[in-house]
Amino acid sequence: MQLTLTDNHAVAQAVHDVGSALWFGGTVMGVAGVNKSGSDLTQGIDRIRVAESAWTRFGPVQWAGIGATLLAGLYLARTGGRRLALQKGFASVGMAKAGTAVLGAAATGYAAYCGTRIGQLAEEARQRGSQVDVKDATLPTTGTPEEIAVWQRRQRVAQYAVPALAGANIVLGSYLVQSYRSVATTRGVLRRLLPG
Repeated sequence: MQLTLTDNHAVAQAVHDVGSALWFGGTVMGVAGVNKSGSDLTQGIDRIRVAESAWTRFGPVQWAGIGATLLAGLYLARTGGRRLALQKGFASVGMAKAGTAVLGAAATGYAAYCGTRIGQLAEEARQRGSQVDVKDATLPTTGTPEEIAVWQRRQRVAQYAVPALAGANIVLGSYLVQSYRSVATTRGVLRRLLPG
């Protein structure tokens, strides 16, 4: 069976959507499940270790989802080149979608970096004999060393930004897919040719 250009577009769309779903769903599970599950443990250092271990194991899978989203997105943008020029609104939504994907990838990287810093600082504090008290992986308590609490707050913000950006990327992608319908295409081209 030979793939046509339309089939290639469908494959790229499927790769993009599965990658985005993996990225979004995994991140939500991590924020809602992994980070919070540490509160079931008795030692603060263990709460950090468990979350760091889980996020480290999920990292390659998450980055595969991000990579699929970005690479398939580039392919889809290239195949929709005429649409970018002719269909009003398509280019601006496409740029917004690309922006959310890039910002989401950057936020993911920053969240991972924050997690690494939290883990390093917690281990250093423990080696010094300091008590590492945290509510969970990203929530400090009054007994949390300030240097750890700072990175926990940064990580929490980044980790909430990631699913918001990944979700926005999915929503914008859905809008673009709907703009391929013949009625939407005709309306967009007419709005480009006959403004006002």
